[in-house]
Amino acid sequence: MKYRNVGPTRGGRVTAVAGTDAAPSTFYLGASGGGIWKTEDYGTSWNNVSDDYFSTPSIGDIAVAQNDANIIYVGTGSDGLRSNVIAGKGMYKSIDGGATWQHIGLDDTGHIGAVEINPENHNVVYVAAIGQAFNANEERGLYKTVDGGRNWEQVLYISDETGISDVEMLPGNPEIVFATAWKAERKPWTIISGGENEEGGLFKSVDGGASWDKITEGLPTGLIGKMDLALSPADSSIVYLLVEAPGDEAGLYKSIDQGQTFEQVSDHDGIITRPFYYANIDVDPQNPDIVYAMSTGNFISKDGGENWERLATPHGDNHDMWINPNDPDLYIQANDGGANVTHNGGQTWSTQFNQPTAELYQVEVDDQYPYWLYAGMQDNGTTIAVPSIAPYGVQHSNRWIVDTGGCETGPAVPKPGDHNIVYADCKGRFGVFDKRLGTEKGYYVGAANMYGQNPRDLRYRFQRVSPIHVSPHDPGVVYHTSQYVHRTTDEGKTWETISPDLTAFEAEYQVISGSPITRDITGEEFYSTIYSIRESSVQAGVIWVGANDGPVHVTRDNGESWDDVTPRRLPPGGRVDAVEPSPHDAAKAYIALLRYQFGDWKPYIYRTNDFGRSWDLLTDGNGIPEDYPTRVVREDPDKVGVLYAGTEYGIFVSLDDGDTWHDFQQNLPVTPVTDIKIVRGDLA
Repeated sequence: MKYRNVGPTRGGRVTAVAGTDAAPSTFYLGASGGGIWKTEDYGTSWNNVSDDYFSTPSIGDIAVAQNDANIIYVGTGSDGLRSNVIAGKGMYKSIDGGATWQHIGLDDTGHIGAVEINPENHNVVYVAAIGQAFNANEERGLYKTVDGGRNWEQVLYISDETGISDVEMLPGNPEIVFATAWKAERKPWTIISGGENEEGGLFKSVDGGASWDKITEGLPTGLIGKMDLALSPADSSIVYLLVEAPGDEAGLYKSIDQGQTFEQVSDHDGIITRPFYYANIDVDPQNPDIVYAMSTGNFISKDGGENWERLATPHGDNHDMWINPNDPDLYIQANDGGANVTHNGGQTWSTQFNQPTAELYQVEVDDQYPYWLYAGMQDNGTTIAVPSIAPYGVQHSNRWIVDTGGCETGPAVPKPGDHNIVYADCKGRFGVFDKRLGTEKGYYVGAANMYGQNPRDLRYRFQRVSPIHVSPHDPGVVYHTSQYVHRTTDEGKTWETISPDLTAFEAEYQVISGSPITRDITGEEFYSTIYSIRESSVQAGVIWVGANDGPVHVTRDNGESWDDVTPRRLPPGGRVDAVEPSPHDAAKAYIALLRYQFGDWKPYIYRTNDFGRSWDLLTDGNGIPEDYPTRVVREDPDKVGVLYAGTEYGIFVSLDDGDTWHDFQQNLPVTPVTDIKIVRGDLA
């Protein structure tokens, strides 16, 4: 059996790009969940080069030797520490232009912010290790190899909570090295970006990393967050530093004495939005007055960073760029829509519809022949649908991406019996989309916009990805969840709440997300919400729900009463990513729990045979690796006890109801499997 890619054939979030002047038409992109891709024709076509070699699809940075296009180093683990960020597995190296790869260590560094190759000796490499996103770890810091990655030395270490987010060598003198220290950690309910001044800052070495001095003159003296460096070969005395700091102290700083002293040249708020996710700066290799800032918008300054104007890119949310040192109008740029190449300084760009790296949150299917698949697609407009088999020929495969309402988060759930009607979610807001007209009606349970809100103050705590579920017994009954279960029988025109608060709701976790410097409140961190819901297909009125702070509940009387059936030995606080009532037995159900946001990487799948009175753990060293967190579990509707489990790094199958598990990856690339559907004998 093999898997078949049915699309969409468009780009998703790209967090790293690189090129080399030794081969001007060749570029690389690193996706947040899609691995490494290579183009040899200026972005006209892309091919994956990391599948079968990398053990993680999350890319932090890429560096190509400028004197030998065959030498490539890749640091894994994206530096954009979102709540669903995929952890890295260390460093990889290719000596044949990406045809083959070797893992070269630093397995436990978590997320890598930068990789820099000594331009005079490609065996000398620096790696900036941010660390694990969800827990403290000693492997944070700056690493150096002098033998091409066979051995590594930790040459700069701050603490187990502070890592290194960027490193740069002084053009013309690679013994002078700059590194930025960043205290960063994720919790399910918040993002910590920055700390006291002694916990971060800018460091400089003049002896290849053997010793370091902290640079403070002209820089913020209080709280300090994420920073990024940029240096130009055109004038090595100039150092640019983008700084996350409180209030007007945030912005761009500039040194004209090789980083000994700095002066703030801009506090433009557009260049330093959401620093944990962006905070990227670059400079023209031939003109040090031309500076680029990548953030929610893409900006350019032509006077050394004092004034800024927008530079249009094919997509917003910008993360990285690489500029050809011999032709600064030729560069590649990365954003949430993919990677794009320009030959003319950003006037025109290559397409993003040739790199299938889009991030999809879930999968639903309709009852057409052939059936279509529906999903929320990260930061690329509405929810979308693609056909399992294209119904007739078209001149281009990209024709088969159809908008289906809601927005990037999804889900999008087609109405049984009428596939033209789609129930879609947008960050907790319910809509009914008509594919024939391309119009949507909004029927929100609660009208509050989650952006900027303290969840404690909200009447309804909807997550960004709030579940929608259609009853398998009545297509007119639709469920939608906040901390409560809501039900509609008239496509959202009216709603009834059929449950109490079914979450743990611990008050100390109901906070405004983002500390100690930058708030970031988009609903991702809303804790104590119902994250998964399913009604039994065997017995009407048996409904299972799981919350993102741990509890599992079931009702056997259509919502009249609810029982807390959380497994007694289940560690607290984890996210119940999936509940799965058995399609064969009303008393049997499964749950998949995710606890990596607490630094716990174990897989957790449980089974009950008695409506939740007792549970068995199905993932105790019996086939799924101990560091593969589980995101979803489904039972085959035709074969009792055949289970499919989606994990952070692939898919597994059990033929004995979870007693043992087997790798079921086949030809599927290593990537998180966040949802599974079994339909007409297909696994989607």
